[in-house]
Amino acid sequence: MADFNHIRIDQHDEGIAAVVVARADIGNASSPEMLGEIREAFTELAGDREVRAIIFSAEGKHFSVGADFAFLKQLASMSAVEIKDTVYANFQGAARAIYRCPKPTLALVQGAAVTVGCELALACDFRIAADNVMFQESWIKLGIMPPLGGTFLLPRIVGLGRAMEMCLRGKQVRAEEALHIGLVSEVVSKDELGAHGLELAGELAASAPLGYATVKQSIQRALESSMDAEWQANLPNQAILLGSKDHREGLSAITEKRVPKFNGE
Repeated sequence: MADFNHIRIDQHDEGIAAVVVARADIGNASSPEMLGEIREAFTELAGDREVRAIIFSAEGKHFSVGADFAFLKQLASMSAVEIKDTVYANFQGAARAIYRCPKPTLALVQGAAVTVGCELALACDFRIAADNVMFQESWIKLGIMPPLGGTFLLPRIVGLGRAMEMCLRGKQVRAEEALHIGLVSEVVSKDELGAHGLELAGELAASAPLGYATVKQSIQRALESSMDAEWQANLPNQAILLGSKDHREGLSAITEKRVPKFNGE
């Protein structure tokens, strides 16, 4: 595993790894270097067979207060090509690595999750929030747009009306509302956030890796597809899963009334 300056990777039992943003001194504000490290970490963990689930979290009071203002000032002097390369290689690269990761991903979000922080949390499969959380897609207040997937994911997660409120008005969404609209799956106290995250990660880590990855990819593809295309794509995918050792293990576990032990084969 590479050495990182802005993040760290914690290893837990049951094949759980945590990518932890470690810039609490600046509210975990996002820079190209930080996002490049997040991209690299998720890419490496996605290819590690020992890792069964990935937690994405941050130290300190806030998940991320947004983009580093020093970087935003630099953008004003960059050419369109330089901006494209920076956004695609680092910012969008990190969002893509999280979203396309075939393994279970879980964001633990506390305090502010603004702009980049909000979008990276959206890219995860699940989100658990502390009761002091505040999500905000405030890009419009800077005269720019959410570039990391929020305009695609938010309408599908919370509905068109609420997505319009968040993206076009920069509306803040706090814990109770986030739970009500389905932006998060659970709200807990900040002190309980880590324990609840490990509990859900443990459940996800016990899933059949091939089955989880296939269902996840099918859901993502379906968001961009049609019903007929999904029926067609699901035939070969299901055939592969039906022939897997994990499927036979699942059948045996049900018959023997025990917990299955999946190994991704």
